[in-house]
Amino acid sequence: MLVAAAVCPGPPLLVPAVAAGAAPELDAARAACADALGVLAAARPDRLIVIGPAEPDRRGEHPSGTTGSFRGFGVDLDVVLDTDTDTAAADAGAGESPGRELPVSLAVAAWLLEHTHWTAAPVSGLGVGEPLDTERCLRTGRGIAAGDGRLALLVMGDASACRSLKAPGYLDERAAGFDEEAARALGTADVAALKALDAELAYALKAAGRAPWQVLAGAAEGAGLGGELLYEAAPYGVGYLVAAWS
Repeated sequence: MLVAAAVCPGPPLLVPAVAAGAAPELDAARAACADALGVLAAARPDRLIVIGPAEPDRRGEHPSGTTGSFRGFGVDLDVVLDTDTDTAAADAGAGESPGRELPVSLAVAAWLLEHTHWTAAPVSGLGVGEPLDTERCLRTGRGIAAGDGRLALLVMGDASACRSLKAPGYLDERAAGFDEEAARALGTADVAALKALDAELAYALKAAGRAPWQVLAGAAEGAGLGGELLYEAAPYGVGYLVAAWS
């Protein structure tokens, strides 16, 4: 049963070592993410699953202890998806880390969990593909929520990347409206509205959070959770949203 969820953006720039001199620009986003994770901890879950967009070779399940890296961004920084990061890091160094390397979104999540000293529940991850259609996302979420115990989700993903001329996807006049509806749905835990997000439009707008959000929608069916929008901004022309459901 889903008892809580946190929705966070997944840009590597959330990690101060990656952002370097620009790190203060996302201080408010980091603080909001920490608040959302606090809501998860307060719900006393038995397990936490991190869901985020993934590169084709990193989709699927990522068990506790899987490592990730920001070396591709020029930073000598490794992270581990685990409750006890010190122990997991030691295991990884001994060649005992299971699975493939974390996708970038889950590596950012691992950094957030370590940054907030997460110890509330065991952690595992799921990387989902951006082209995943809505019905498959919903089925995935329903399957996750059908497991035993109290489930919390940390859902990573950005809104559109087309909010300005310098955005990764250039300016698209549809982007602001898409982001506004996504923010409303996430901020009010509107499961029906998340299901109704247009997958084709999201793909055109480079909204990598669409599939993870719809997995959340499937998991939240019948859970009766309420939502709160903690952060909404579009730095660098990309929509970043933080929400907490409980």
